Amino acid sequence: MKICLLNDSFPPLIDGVATTVLNYANVLSEYWKDEVIVATPRYPRADYSKYPFEVLPYQSINTRKVTAGYRMGNAYSPEALLRLREFRPDIIHSHCPFSSLLLARHIHLLTGAPVVFTYHTKFDVDIKRAARFRTITDAIVKGMCTFIDSASDEVWTVSKGAGESLTELGYKGDWRIMYNGVDFPKGKADEEAVRKATSAFDLPDDVPLFLFVGRLFVYKGLNIILDALKILKDKGFDFRMIFIGEGGDVEYLKKRNVELNLQDKVRFIGRVSDRELLRAWYTRANLFLFPSTYDTNGIVVREAAAAGLASVLIRNSCAAEGVTEGRNGYLIDENAESLAETLLKIGNDITGLNAAGDKAMDELYLSWLDAVTIARENYKRILNIEDPD
Repeated sequence: MKICLLNDSFPPLIDGVATTVLNYANVLSEYWKDEVIVATPRYPRADYSKYPFEVLPYQSINTRKVTAGYRMGNAYSPEALLRLREFRPDIIHSHCPFSSLLLARHIHLLTGAPVVFTYHTKFDVDIKRAARFRTITDAIVKGMCTFIDSASDEVWTVSKGAGESLTELGYKGDWRIMYNGVDFPKGKADEEAVRKATSAFDLPDDVPLFLFVGRLFVYKGLNIILDALKILKDKGFDFRMIFIGEGGDVEYLKKRNVELNLQDKVRFIGRVSDRELLRAWYTRANLFLFPSTYDTNGIVVREAAAAGLASVLIRNSCAAEGVTEGRNGYLIDENAESLAETLLKIGNDITGLNAAGDKAMDELYLSWLDAVTIARENYKRILNIEDPD
């Protein structure tokens, strides 16, 4: 097949959706030998020539101060439209409702190829951060839902909760769940990799290590983590906490960490781009803290599970789908007191945490090969392609 993937983020910008598009493109082109083109807004100094598939960077403007680090692509770019019309995709798959879906609609009008849209993130949160006024944001969100319905031949979501969230925002159509995978193999990193990743840090073997990986924005529940850790410290509970990632609230979070007098326990180490080093951090940690109700799937929870690391999640959140309390993870209410209570109860039970991590590995893990293969079968269904006998 000839497949066009579109997203408003792509490496060097790293987030869950960029990782998704990268893995879709890798699996489709390398394993299935499909012809893939990824269209994405151009980021300065990015090297788009190093991939085993074509990347089409198109004209963009710097909107990073109001769009949480993203650039806005020009969906009317003549160069992009000309190349994509020439490519003549069999199917178009947009992973973002902004410039990517608008460009997908233009390509559909030029080529007739059907459009799949995947709802990954709660775009209403980002719109509210940028627009600020309720009447404006409500109108924009309503308009986005109408556009998604009219521009897409089929809508996918990355979890049941994500689909329900999209419906609550005002989307009237049907949706199909298509889970994301992870690019880690199932199993822990070796001891040498763990030592290389962590030896420069004060991480006593007999003290539990908590971990967060992701974009550093308060709306991911990061104040809940810091406030809970303050409770633990005040109660004399020893621990270490590592935050991995970058984001618009990182300076605020560092300042708050000092205000709470947690700097001897908590470290912010920035982005870890090396996937094997990141896998080593998941292996070394004893518990993954992810109290986010913003994320619709939480790829990082599945990454942690791949390395045998159980997570603490908000009860009934999208990221908690598939998690059973005390078996393959832990569920809390959306507040610092609930998180602190759970950490005080289970934080020193390393044997129990390891057992929950093993269950998470067995029950939550999904490889990108399996996830994208399922998606590809659905491309074929949409296109009425039948396998030969």
